[in-house]
Amino acid sequence: MFKSRSIKFKRQAKTNGEHALVNICMAELCKKAGFADSKNMVQRDLVYLCERIESQTGVMISLSTIKRLLNGQFSRLPQIATLDAIAATAGYRNWQDFKAAKSQLSVRNGNGLAEKTPAHANNRNIFSNARTLVWTALFIVAAIFFWAIMTTGKSGLSNVDKARFSVEKVTGNDIPNTVVFSYNIDSVQADSFFIQQSWDRNRRVRVYKHHYTLTDIYYEPGYHTAKLIANGKIIKTVDVSIPTNRWFFYAKEGIAKGQPKYILADNGFRNGLLKLTPDDLLKNKIDIQKENIFVNVYFPSVIESSSDNFVLKFRIKVDVLKNDPCPSFAAEVFCQRNFMFFTSTLKGCSSELFGQFGENVLNGKTSDLSALGSDVKNWQKVEFRVVNKNVSISINNAKVFSSGYRNSCGLITGLGFISNGLCEVDSLDLKTISGKDIYPDGFEH
Repeated sequence: MFKSRSIKFKRQAKTNGEHALVNICMAELCKKAGFADSKNMVQRDLVYLCERIESQTGVMISLSTIKRLLNGQFSRLPQIATLDAIAATAGYRNWQDFKAAKSQLSVRNGNGLAEKTPAHANNRNIFSNARTLVWTALFIVAAIFFWAIMTTGKSGLSNVDKARFSVEKVTGNDIPNTVVFSYNIDSVQADSFFIQQSWDRNRRVRVYKHHYTLTDIYYEPGYHTAKLIANGKIIKTVDVSIPTNRWFFYAKEGIAKGQPKYILADNGFRNGLLKLTPDDLLKNKIDIQKENIFVNVYFPSVIESSSDNFVLKFRIKVDVLKNDPCPSFAAEVFCQRNFMFFTSTLKGCSSELFGQFGENVLNGKTSDLSALGSDVKNWQKVEFRVVNKNVSISINNAKVFSSGYRNSCGLITGLGFISNGLCEVDSLDLKTISGKDIYPDGFEH
């Protein structure tokens, strides 16, 4: 009976110790990402953490997993790929490096911060200290033994170079567009496989060995990067281009929420402006009293200009719907790799601002982006310039923001304006740094 109780105690001690390490690692990760209080993070903050982990490590962790890690709601230790990813994002080489650092810190604190005990208490503490050392040794042995059991015999991840992944469109450039993914993962050693059709984690489908075809539907135009994922790591990618060759309009509940509701406007171009009206929404049975974002995008079939060197100029204003207190717009230059966009809203709402330039992700809650705020309800003159991966943004002829990024975003694949109201856009001009037109001047239907 004593032996069984001892084993149970050691198992519980090991579990509690590992849980505590995960909690510490997540707290450090959140602090490094700019979130001082990990317990009061909202959905948008959690999405930002997922994107930060993926951009820094290439490992994709789902929103539900991030929530469980933050709240300690897991009975078994997460997969080593997940642990390595959160440790690397927190600033360590991997999970073992993180554990070693915490172990060394514990030893240093124990030696350096121990208080002297009175002479008459030494004898009383000898047995207690010895017992503590014994249990500590047993805990370390049990942890090593448990880790060996957990990792021995597991498939790990190998033979990824033998994976095959390709795609074919079956409906030209129509929207919606069904595509056929062909894959072969029979020789890859891994515990799980998924195909994700774009950056959106909600569009992830599990696939299995000895199956070779998956069909899926793209409901939105764009230049998408589909991913073949094994054990949470991206092992293959294929590009899927679904252009419009014209301006295309739709509404959604959110960037990563709901199906798009297409807006077939009688005339989305009025007096030289890119402009939708509430009547256009009503004709397409879109309830203007509900929360929506409105997306105006242009994706050409031919892409040939670098996203690391361009100048985009335009004038813009937002027509407010449902009396939204924080009207906003996002201007995005779509790229083959990663994102290139910024948002603007009223100065008083600047906590809600976001931006991303390559791997450089900015959140208005953890960075001061207030300079990007503007009176979006009235016309604003904007210049978005990128020169050799150095970004600058000017509003009304005043430079308000600068940043940079390291990794090329590839070619420009499209252009878009996204808003929680209805954008009016004028004087659009997108050129290379040398002055060559990337898209034709004006708006064409």
